[in-house]
Amino acid sequence: MHKWTLRLITTCLLLGLSGCASWFADDSRTPQVRLLSVQVVKAKLLQQQFMLHFRIDNPNDSTLTVRGLKYRVQLAGFLLADDEYDEWLRVDGHSSARYDVPVRTNLWEHLRDVVKLLKHPDRPIPYRLEGELKTGVVDWDEVILRRSGEIMPGELMRK
Repeated sequence: MHKWTLRLITTCLLLGLSGCASWFADDSRTPQVRLLSVQVVKAKLLQQQFMLHFRIDNPNDSTLTVRGLKYRVQLAGFLLADDEYDEWLRVDGHSSARYDVPVRTNLWEHLRDVVKLLKHPDRPIPYRLEGELKTGVVDWDEVILRRSGEIMPGELMRK
């Protein structure tokens, strides 16, 4: 009887443990982050203020908690911003939310290039976004961002 009980307990444990593995399986998909636009807030000779407008898409059933964003944005090959922003945001499942990040920078050395780009509001400006989206409350995670795209110069001047 002792052997039979031991086998039954072992079998139950093995069956139970195989079910436990599914408790920890992560079927979640990676959130997507896009740079929607770059808005000029204030432009002085030695300091410029921009607002980076991002869209975060949550393709999962559960709510996504964003704890912040570490980012590096290049416009037409020159560095616009390289910083961190630690504002929290909740994105419901299967939805998206806008994440606005204020930026202060000094584009003095690129002033000629910026002026040339803004002279042609109908020509798209290539951008490159790299960084990490910090997510989670208890189970912290970082989503690596690497995206390229284009924005229109007319969007830069919109207020």
